[in-house]
Amino acid sequence: QVQLVESGGGLVQPGGSLRLSCAASGRSLRSYDVAWFRQAPGKEREFVAAIKRPGGTILYADSVKGRFTMSRDNAAISVFLQMNSLKPEAPAVYFCAAGSAIPSTIRDVGTYTTWGQGTQVTVSS
Repeated sequence: QVQLVESGGGLVQPGGSLRLSCAASGRSLRSYDVAWFRQAPGKEREFVAAIKRPGGTILYADSVKGRFTMSRDNAAISVFLQMNSLKPEAPAVYFCAAGSAIPSTIRDVGTYTTWGQGTQVTVSS
């Protein structure tokens, strides 16, 4: 069973950048679909980006397309989320998740069976 640990969150000014990391222990992420989600207080967890197995196609939510970049290291032990041009929004916890999706469910919370503990991101001046 893979375990996930996120890091890299923090406080950043609007327009700034942060790079989140998600490290896997237990096994490689190559056999999983891996995604980033975020959740603000009082709101549902929402899809941000995902890397699809086996070819590594990356999908993004429309709200982050062009600003966020998801990537994976060659060993498939870690995934990253580079966030640029951050907008002033309510603080959110960013979660890394792993699971097995069919194409229609890649953006669904219920697809993913393994979650990290999350890392807080606050965009504020």
